[in-house]
Amino acid sequence: MSTDMWVGSWRPHKARGPIAAFYNSPGPKYALPGAIGIQFHDPRKYKAPAFSFGTRHCSYSTNCSPGPGYLIQPNITRTGKDGTPIYSLYGRPKDLNLFQTPGPGQYSPEKSGKSAHYSAPAYSLSARSKGFRNDQTPGPAAYILPSVLGPRTVNKTSAPNFILTGRSKIGSFHEDLQKTPGPGTYRVIDPCAYKYKPPHYSITGRNSMPGDTTRKPGPGAYSPERVTISGGKAPSYSFGIRHSEYVAPLIVDVLD
Repeated sequence: MSTDMWVGSWRPHKARGPIAAFYNSPGPKYALPGAIGIQFHDPRKYKAPAFSFGTRHCSYSTNCSPGPGYLIQPNITRTGKDGTPIYSLYGRPKDLNLFQTPGPGQYSPEKSGKSAHYSAPAYSLSARSKGFRNDQTPGPAAYILPSVLGPRTVNKTSAPNFILTGRSKIGSFHEDLQKTPGPGTYRVIDPCAYKYKPPHYSITGRNSMPGDTTRKPGPGAYSPERVTISGGKAPSYSFGIRHSEYVAPLIVDVLD
């Protein structure tokens, strides 16, 4: 190879190590499944039966025992308390006070009342009981006697009464006849409702002849010169795009 085409001091050389641009596959990124254990075992390998210890039952998940917070007395055995007598020292009791009997001057016979002698009957005015406190009886001024004058008497006979009514405009000389509705106010009933209905005729729309209404392409819509199925086709060439093994892929997800 001529050295006239090289520019500068750089010359092509063999790569020292593998370059990621040379590989189209992910390579050693994905590890093969293991052949040991139960989790993620290789399905292509034989797997021996595996046994595990079961989990704790739900009834034992909570702590139901009292724990070491309770101190068992030493005299408690598996059959109950032992029969050894136990003695303790009590405090010194207080001296008993003697009962002080009252003398003759402590009594007042004059205040004995009815329990010691007879007395005349005595009466007093007691207070109103609780049942009459909520009794709101109306007084004499709460009632109004009916009137004895006029036509609306209740327990008295009244004389005949006459009143003067207002003048009526209907049928009088000053009646406004312009407010009377005219002939156009009333709706005329269709005679067919109470008589025989005559025949009715109407003019229908124009009917078109049946046919195919779809649009057909004309002779100018076809291109016989582009047909290559029934005849030979000349070779065609196109310019391809330039490829490089070192072109990085397009990264769409960009962190903010």
